[in-house]
Amino acid sequence: MISFDLNGKQVSVDVPEDTPLLWVLRDELRLTGTKYGCGIAQCGACTVMLDGAAQRSCVTPVSSVEGSSVETIEGLSGREATAVQDAWTQIDVPQCGWCQSGQVMSATALLRDTPKPSDADIDAAMGGNVCRCATYVRIRKAIHDAADTLEG
Repeated sequence: MISFDLNGKQVSVDVPEDTPLLWVLRDELRLTGTKYGCGIAQCGACTVMLDGAAQRSCVTPVSSVEGSSVETIEGLSGREATAVQDAWTQIDVPQCGWCQSGQVMSATALLRDTPKPSDADIDAAMGGNVCRCATYVRIRKAIHDAADTLEG
């Protein structure tokens, strides 16, 4: 059994140790907000927070999260998360929406670490998140707007 904190609740799963966290979340725990995109940590659709840091769940063996805290889009909360989600809605960031949970997770992690990010900070933090619909301009604006909301 592998145990960890998931969105504020203790969970245990009985799966092979090398099972990717993504599949544990989706198939075992039925939390489908975290998406499969590429399977090689290159697109960011599977981004979750692991002990507060953005992490690609498709390449994270579930055994490596034993005793850790995992936060998914379903459990995302806090000032930064609310600001990001509100800005995403106000600016109408999503198009197809497939990448958006990973985008929101990465943007929230960025604002938790860097409350007033520059364009370069945003590009660095979000560079691993691919949006097939190319909403990058709206994503950057939403992050700036969320930062402004948090600031004042």
